[in-house]
Amino acid sequence: MTAPVSIREIGADEFTLVWPLFRSVVAAGDTYSYPPDLAFEQARDWWTSPPTRCFVAEREKLVLGCYMLRPNQPGLGDHVANAGYMVSPAVRGQGVASAMCEHSMTLARDAGFTAMQFNFVVSTNTSAVRLWQRHGFRIVGQVPGAFRHAAHGPTDVYVMHRHL
Repeated sequence: MTAPVSIREIGADEFTLVWPLFRSVVAAGDTYSYPPDLAFEQARDWWTSPPTRCFVAEREKLVLGCYMLRPNQPGLGDHVANAGYMVSPAVRGQGVASAMCEHSMTLARDAGFTAMQFNFVVSTNTSAVRLWQRHGFRIVGQVPGAFRHAAHGPTDVYVMHRHL
């Protein structure tokens, strides 16, 4: 029997736990617009500085994934949440991203957010697009060629949204 996935919040002092995963996902150049050579300090600050909150998904102290949750915009747009997720290639397709999505939506609701929006879902990341759709997100916009994909060149991105 496989142990359950546990998800907990981490601060800047624990970002080293998720850094190897974060670095490898970003360096691949196929899902995140961050620079492939993003420095640890900048990544840590972006994902752990308030109002952004960072979470790790673990099984028996093994990092399976991580996500961040924050307001999508400041001020008059801060009632809509934004999140970003990363999953270890070794456990993709095992429900980790789904568990993190559910966890983030519950936290967002509890924090008073009324909706969640993903601003930059790379269209070629079809498994993520399908997963977010299964969780009630709809594609509400498409930006042509907005992502310089490492393998495919200019690639469309989707804006995905759902009410909470």
